Amino acid sequence: MIDRIDHIAIAVEHLDSAIDTWTNLLGCDRSAVTIHEVPSEKVRAAFIAVGQTKIELLEPLGDDGPIAKFLSKNGEGMHHIALATDDAAAEAERAAALGITPLGEPSTGAGGKKIVFLHPRQTNRVLVEFVEPKPDHSFIQ
Repeated sequence: MIDRIDHIAIAVEHLDSAIDTWTNLLGCDRSAVTIHEVPSEKVRAAFIAVGQTKIELLEPLGDDGPIAKFLSKNGEGMHHIALATDDAAAEAERAAALGITPLGEPSTGAGGKKIVFLHPRQTNRVLVEFVEPKPDHSFIQ
């Protein structure tokens, strides 16, 4: 079951300057930021909590990952919306039954969470991600 928006992801060229921008805008300091590297996605991600939702800033690690490709095609900006669920695989199956194509099988994302993306052609050109929290239900991790 989907129960909330987990995070809104923004692709950025330079993570440190983006962290400065967003912590200043949100009125928090760098201690509110959690950073993860996700080698499988070739990305470095910073999470900033805003209530029960997070802003995720995505910086590419190299020139050949999905965020690097997104930036070269689109420039900086919103990348995806992530919806929290207790079962990412089941939600992907439910979406597929509705004709919304998952982009691959569930995999491991930042903080060890199980994730799966949906094709934006079927979601009004918005990349949607299902995120399943780790068993300890930690908010940022």
